[in-house]
Amino acid sequence: MNYEQIAANLPETAVCEINDLPWPRISSGKVREIFDLGDRLLLVASDRISAFDVILSQGIPGKGIILTQLSLFWFEQLKDLVADHLVPDQESVLRDELKLSTDLQLRSMVVRKLDPLPIECVVRGYLAGSGWVSYQKDGTVCGHTLSEGLSEAERLPESIFTPTTKAHTGHDEPIDAIIGRKMVGETVFSEVEMLSRAVYDRGREIAAPAGIILADTKFEFGLDNAGTLFLIDEVLTPDSSRFWEAATYRTGMSPQSYDKQFVRDYLLTLDWDHKPPSPDLPDEIITKTQEKYLTALRRLTT
Repeated sequence: MNYEQIAANLPETAVCEINDLPWPRISSGKVREIFDLGDRLLLVASDRISAFDVILSQGIPGKGIILTQLSLFWFEQLKDLVADHLVPDQESVLRDELKLSTDLQLRSMVVRKLDPLPIECVVRGYLAGSGWVSYQKDGTVCGHTLSEGLSEAERLPESIFTPTTKAHTGHDEPIDAIIGRKMVGETVFSEVEMLSRAVYDRGREIAAPAGIILADTKFEFGLDNAGTLFLIDEVLTPDSSRFWEAATYRTGMSPQSYDKQFVRDYLLTLDWDHKPPSPDLPDEIITKTQEKYLTALRRLTT
């Protein structure tokens, strides 16, 4: 489905609850609902949005559709680099076998059952976010010692792999390579580091002609019974990545972005302790956030 068709099918109001499906719900995350199809899983992306590990009281209309369709685009672009969790013939399975509505088809993926790794695989190509905060303290980012005198948003000489724990509640915590190898094993850790950097590099190459800088991103991987690694969940979306506008990019500042940093920046202007319940988002913030997600989708896929 092309960009125009996707944009035309976005709901007017956010779909934050996914109910009335006939399969057992086995997990409910910040964005996705996971249903058990027996030999496969159904992943459905809602329009919920989180910030500071809190699910906000309002969603962004169509956000789940944008995340799913952008992930499908990237899985296609990456299939020569890494196996992914998608089962074949997605459109047919969702429409003809599962008989989902158009809205649910657009926000859903049917995937293999795999054993997810207990780490988030983060790759950074630029000094931003928590990496910039860490660098200011002691010149390191997750065990990587960087050169002196770097500025905020500066491009690193080469991308760095900075995995984290995968917290079910609260914050993911950064880990170094020593801890990462203990958690998943030497062989698996080395392979996910190699694959994560390769996927990030491919994503950065594809984003550049679209005028978008892929500053950093996070991936998830899972293993099958044979020990084969698969790229799972979402990939290179505005929820999992930092997308910057190349035309206005400057070091020494937080660049204009096409991701949920826009929502975080708004929330930072409020007197809120980053604990539930969250404050309501103004209509203007909801609309502009949707526009940013749609801009990323359009520029990357057309």
